[in-house]
Amino acid sequence: MVERADINNVLSEIRNMRSQMMQNQRVEQDNDVRGRIDSPQRVEQGRETPSFGDMLSRAVGSVNELQQTSGELKTAYEMGDPNVDITRVMIASEKASVSFEALTQVRNRVVKAYEDIMNMPV
Repeated sequence: MVERADINNVLSEIRNMRSQMMQNQRVEQDNDVRGRIDSPQRVEQGRETPSFGDMLSRAVGSVNELQQTSGELKTAYEMGDPNVDITRVMIASEKASVSFEALTQVRNRVVKAYEDIMNMPV
């Protein structure tokens, strides 16, 4: 004859297991938090800070890509490509325009900072 487990006993076992799991998770989380707070900060080696020239050249490259994409979409739309709609063309054009304006402003500020430094008395 097969013995059937009492439902209350099964439920109580499940509750006990769940409470143990929750307690273990809390302990792990507390240890993680303590480890992050108490341990000394690690200095990441191997991450090199890019130079200003590298960052500027990447920005110029990004603006150039946006302008080329915009030009290609305009040409495709003018040629009647059914996959290109006017909204994509206008959005690409505005992205290129805004990025070019931002790059121009950065250039102007760099030139101004250079002029200010050059005009400082030594």
